[in-house]
Amino acid sequence: MKHIARKRFGQHFLTDRGIIEGIVDAIAPRAGQAMVEIGPGLAALTQPLAERLGHLTVIELDRDLARQLRAHPQLTVVESDVLKVDFRALAGALPGKLRVVGNLPYNISTPILFHLLDAVDVIEDQHFMLQKEVIDRMVARPATSDYGRLSVMLQWRYAMENVLFVPPQSFDPPPRVDSAVVRMVPHAEPVALAVKPLSELVQVAFSQRRKLLRHTLGQWLTQRGFGGQFDTQRRAEEVPVAEYLALAQQVAALPAAPPI
Repeated sequence: MKHIARKRFGQHFLTDRGIIEGIVDAIAPRAGQAMVEIGPGLAALTQPLAERLGHLTVIELDRDLARQLRAHPQLTVVESDVLKVDFRALAGALPGKLRVVGNLPYNISTPILFHLLDAVDVIEDQHFMLQKEVIDRMVARPATSDYGRLSVMLQWRYAMENVLFVPPQSFDPPPRVDSAVVRMVPHAEPVALAVKPLSELVQVAFSQRRKLLRHTLGQWLTQRGFGGQFDTQRRAEEVPVAEYLALAQQVAALPAAPPI
């Protein structure tokens, strides 16, 4: 029986065989590797991945699809919202670091990317299909319109590249946007920093992109008693990732901010 895509799950099923082969080739799975697929759907990627790996763990929220997937002997099915999955626990139950892949639901792709940040040290790499405009923001360089909070947060922990363009007609039903596949490889030695201080800092910095940072981040730093050197006569998009990381380290070392 044909499975009808469910709008509330943001489902768009990949059907283009040439694109599927291109994605699997980009992932380059090898037998015995520990791989987790998010949102396998109708198993378009799942089948060729499992054939090359020998075994694949999949995370599927849709109860009907999860039931169908359990019929495949090479699959371990985790029926869950991916945002509730403990990837550290998954890594502990599988050999080696995790390789994570998936056609992410476009309506929650950014929360999924941030959720995976919590387990990045047990992940070997990630390959995701996303809206092309999201990937453009992920890989954006400073002084461009796509450069923002997502760019800084993800480039802190990953080297990333756009590896494949995927047109709307590759899906059923076709989405209203272009898609692409991104490769994300965790940095071997990332800048030591907790997620929260960097996240808060860049959120303030990009809260009013058109204004100079002295109106936003400058005031925020003053409230925290920051006395170091940082040029706030720039806009948020002009500051390289390395400078945001260095500033976040300094802010994290300050005493707790007084109540406002």
